[in-house]
Amino acid sequence: MAFSLEAILMSSPYTAAFTLQQLSADRAADFWRVSDSVARERRFLSFLEISQSSSAEYVRSQLASQAPHLLLLDGNQVIGWCDVTPHRLPIYQHGGTLGIGLLPSHRGMGLGGWLLENTVRLAEQRGFRRLELTVHADNLNAIKLYERQGFQLEGRKREAVCIDGRHIDVLMMARLSRAEPPEPSN
Repeated sequence: MAFSLEAILMSSPYTAAFTLQQLSADRAADFWRVSDSVARERRFLSFLEISQSSSAEYVRSQLASQAPHLLLLDGNQVIGWCDVTPHRLPIYQHGGTLGIGLLPSHRGMGLGGWLLENTVRLAEQRGFRRLELTVHADNLNAIKLYERQGFQLEGRKREAVCIDGRHIDVLMMARLSRAEPPEPSN
């Protein structure tokens, strides 16, 4: 089934040239640079660094599954992303795992909320009924962002992460959609 990204996305509330773009093969290197940069901050992601080859494989998988994966651009520069990785097992295929990241220079401007809201809308349009994520318990800004978008706490994994000798609890959050799934294409 073909989806019109433009028909789903909300227009930018910003006067600057911020735009959203669906991930494409020609943006794979840009996605890797931004995601690796955020990973190397050693504060937010499940990865402490991301190799270009593993990122390229992930991009191929996302494109093959037509997964919701938006890039946030400032002009022509990718400055963030929000994606949903579909669950593979048949009994879980109505859901996916959400990930998001922004370069430090663009945090605190409301861009993450705009990016997340549009990714959720795109995921629901593509039939996802459950979106889940994990977040470090000390990442209060992200937790508030997720709660504003309807994510609810489902559990806490105590001292689940250890970065540079520091143990951090991880929260599990999810958002359920009550929207009807799209009709299958013939």
